[in-house]
Amino acid sequence: MKTIGLLGGMSWESSIEYERLINEGVRARLGGNNAADLIIRSYNFAEIEVMQAAGDWQALGKRLVADAHWLEQAGAEVLVLCTNTMHKLAPAIEEATSIPFLHLADATAVAVADAGLVSIGLLGTRFTMEQDFYRSRLEDHGLVVLVPDEPDRTIVHDVIYGELVRGVVNEASKNAYLGVIERLLERGASGVIAGCTEIELLVGPDDVDVAYFPTTQLHAEAAVAAAVGD
Repeated sequence: MKTIGLLGGMSWESSIEYERLINEGVRARLGGNNAADLIIRSYNFAEIEVMQAAGDWQALGKRLVADAHWLEQAGAEVLVLCTNTMHKLAPAIEEATSIPFLHLADATAVAVADAGLVSIGLLGTRFTMEQDFYRSRLEDHGLVVLVPDEPDRTIVHDVIYGELVRGVVNEASKNAYLGVIERLLERGASGVIAGCTEIELLVGPDDVDVAYFPTTQLHAEAAVAAAVGD
């Protein structure tokens, strides 16, 4: 079994979710007392949030590149960046390391395509919804990506940063998200991508009557497959 290096998540809420899903996946594949071989670099999200808000992506890139290099030197054989938003910096991380980098958008796009869908709604942070680093990667797989209009993008973003990264799960926020999803479907989306780990704490597949793609689960499954040699 290969050693997986986990870079992030940016909030510990998402870090724990990645660890849980990967460990459960390894146990399901290998049985017994097997668990994933992980090396983890977790972060103080308060510092990351300030740098994101300031648009200091250069400093964030330097930090993630250095930490990715450290994970590789520590023995990681597969690298997983445990956050959708920070995939903005994925090219720099891939360039700085020599081990396989499992891009989250690729794992997601494969799942959407396997479901036979083309037009897909994308929820995430404002960075993920409004910038093209993530959407264009999905579009490279032949998908048509729809993001919420305003004020829906603000609703989605503010709930992530104001509630979910703090472990707050609010029923009113859940209903607001379901409304955002409904409006995406009205615009032509055939399914929806939960493009932020913390969103999966609020809305799950059983909450919607449409194809739902939890990116953390899909990314974790790809990491397990890479680690056990599938």
